[in-house]
Amino acid sequence: MKKWMFMIILVLLVSGCSKDKEEIVEADEPTLAEKEESLLEDTVEKEDVSLPYVSPFSGERSEDEFTNRAVIVTINNHPKARPQSGIASADIVYEMVAEGNITRLLALYQSELPENIGPVRSARDYFINIASGLDAFYVAHGYSPEAKQMLKNGVVDNINGMQYDGTLFKRSSEKVAPHNSYITGENVIDGIEKIGARTENEKPPVLSFYESVQDVPPAELATVIDVRYGNSEDFHHVYSYDTITQQYNRSSGGTVTVDHDSLEDVLLANVMFFEVVHQTIDKAGRQQLDLTSGGKGYLFQAGYMREIEWKQVDGVLTPMENGQPAKLVPGKSWIHLVKTGIDQTVTFTP
Repeated sequence: MKKWMFMIILVLLVSGCSKDKEEIVEADEPTLAEKEESLLEDTVEKEDVSLPYVSPFSGERSEDEFTNRAVIVTINNHPKARPQSGIASADIVYEMVAEGNITRLLALYQSELPENIGPVRSARDYFINIASGLDAFYVAHGYSPEAKQMLKNGVVDNINGMQYDGTLFKRSSEKVAPHNSYITGENVIDGIEKIGARTENEKPPVLSFYESVQDVPPAELATVIDVRYGNSEDFHHVYSYDTITQQYNRSSGGTVTVDHDSLEDVLLANVMFFEVVHQTIDKAGRQQLDLTSGGKGYLFQAGYMREIEWKQVDGVLTPMENGQPAKLVPGKSWIHLVKTGIDQTVTFTP
């Protein structure tokens, strides 16, 4: 009898413990919805804590403060110079004519300075004005007569391949002059130190950004953009919007624009066109661009197109909408300066 009583008590104890364990497990096990909500909260909290700083030129967030002074490099855009090195790393690329309908690029680096940049080409007075307005350190190889005088007068802190060819600037055996001058990111820094230029960013641009591409309000659909500088296919550019990456890829003369060194496609969050008055000033076809009067513009982002204006705000060519800086999608931007008659130069399809 005592033996049976002992067995009954033992069974009850085991049963009670098992029940308690089951109840504890059930109470502690969150539902799938609770897990997803908790994960989302943790992610948002982590992003808010770990990415407190916003790039003044790209609008992208980072753990580190963006204190470095921007660097602008004149990059050769002749077909013999393509594909260029370091082009995919630029926060902003400005494209405009140098002579006739041949364009050059001004690549602005502030978020990162690539290992290799080039081919580097010569300065123009309006290139210098853009660099000066952005308070950037300017890099070029060569100069027009007007640009040479401006550099001599110290309009902008700079280094030039005319003085540092073979030292800070190196020639590539892959291409022929004048399409083969390159400079490394390390040598840009050495050049800044050599002339004793300031390294800190003291004048952030007045640019405005959305938090993300999802915040862009709907507008006129524009997934393919076509721009021509003159009649040459070499300077016929096409931008195509990728709904997966939510960015634009780019091609010139039918060839996709990639970075020579990394082989990365150039991907853009914003593509802009500013209508600027041009004037031919010499027999070589050199141009004078009016960068102070402002004018009509187009802004392409998130697969949409908006008609905007541009103004020079504190020296910076700024996209404007309803009297305020137009909001940009975080990421890299490409800005074209085109001649008057923008609706003839730039076309697009939904």
